[in-house]
Amino acid sequence: MTILAMDQGTTSSRALVFSDDLQVQAAAQQEFTQHFPQSGWVEHEVDDIWMTSAATARGAIEKAGNPRIDAIGITNQRETVLIWDRQTGQPIHRAIVWQDRRTADICARLKNEGTEPEVTAATGLLLDPYFSATKIAWMLDRVDGARARAERGELAFGTVDSFLIWKLTGGKEHVTDATNASRTMLYDIRKGEWSDAMCKLFNVPKAILPEVKDSAAEFGETRPDLFGRAIPILGVAGDQQAATVGQACFQPGMMKSTYGTGCFALLNTGDQAVASENRLLTTIAYRLDGKTTFALEGSIFIAGAVVQWLRDGLKMIREAGETQELSRSAEDSQQIIMVPAFTGLGAPHWRPDARGAIFGLTRNTGPAELARAALESVGFQTRDLLEAMRADWNGAGDAVLRVDGGMTASEPAMQFLADILGAPVDRPMNTETTAQGAAWLAGYRAGLCPAPEEYAKAWRLDRRFEPAMDQALRDRRYSAWQRAVNAVISV
Repeated sequence: MTILAMDQGTTSSRALVFSDDLQVQAAAQQEFTQHFPQSGWVEHEVDDIWMTSAATARGAIEKAGNPRIDAIGITNQRETVLIWDRQTGQPIHRAIVWQDRRTADICARLKNEGTEPEVTAATGLLLDPYFSATKIAWMLDRVDGARARAERGELAFGTVDSFLIWKLTGGKEHVTDATNASRTMLYDIRKGEWSDAMCKLFNVPKAILPEVKDSAAEFGETRPDLFGRAIPILGVAGDQQAATVGQACFQPGMMKSTYGTGCFALLNTGDQAVASENRLLTTIAYRLDGKTTFALEGSIFIAGAVVQWLRDGLKMIREAGETQELSRSAEDSQQIIMVPAFTGLGAPHWRPDARGAIFGLTRNTGPAELARAALESVGFQTRDLLEAMRADWNGAGDAVLRVDGGMTASEPAMQFLADILGAPVDRPMNTETTAQGAAWLAGYRAGLCPAPEEYAKAWRLDRRFEPAMDQALRDRRYSAWQRAVNAVISV
């Protein structure tokens, strides 16, 4: 009995084949091109998303020896907007990626009109270009004839999961799950339905929206020609929620942080939708058997992407892994602070207008010091999130942080994270937690995988990073970070 997990991310598409005890049997991955047509704009070719997703799915199945796949789980980059023709399947525009900031002026206008409290009360989100709603409106208003076609029901909107399901099922299913719906800024997370008020506010026709299902549900069957037979799609979750499931954070107070292109920390708050007073997001962690579990989330836009910048922008390194040894050779006397606000600052600042900066440069500053500053920037930003979570919910006070994502392979980065947080950081044996979460959701629905309580018992620790930094030094370093962030914001 095997499960295919399709993990469609911001810079690559991946697929993994899992056994029914959730052991990885094979994996395949393909990167695809990022498009930056203007400053602050980020787009993907829709065909690239589909072609790499289909190719890696087939590749993983072949590597696994072509086993019978019993269920498919999908996890995906969230908030990214795709709109396509219901008849032809042709997109009306490139996908507008979650990192894109082109609608910052729309969000600023709505804030000035005093609408943010209404938005937050319904959706748990803040008015920011990060979320889908303003991107949808922008696309409908900028593409000739799109709005009229949308109102006639000729177009379909979806986050990436919805588009993949539509393609996998040959256009038979236009659906999504509650976690992805909760990131659109159009979904009432407490009522569990699309919000008429939000659709009116953002001028988005409800006719283009998908049906919303539980995270473990029947999402349709694949076209038989794709994988040799029809396979049921039984699990769907946005990537950060899938990682929360994969990390077995099923109990209130449990917290995970995923370090990919960005960094996203989620704190399980159970059946309580906690309203943040510190500009965190209230979101849906997962919905199983009709019951919604909520979370507080902090979103950092640039984490692993800062290492990509060292590689692709500065040409300082050839591979991301080089930062580990490079950072170890940095001079301790140089305390360089890098604020990687390349596409603005996320939680808890929410400043789309902010841009990156480096502080403390000297004549002796070189690649080693910049590499260390890049890795440390992720730890500093995570502490910003944890401080906000502790202020919002007293259950976060003694949380052990479970981490996953590609950046967790960096020992210096994880040790600094523990040091600057002053709290333990747990790295699991299996760092494929996002894909595993999608696989578990599908397997749970199919009756192949155990219930949450039993599944949680199988979680295994690889290494715990204990804080070793002196409290006084920790406070000085964090104060220096806060001054740097304030300087970026005030420019």
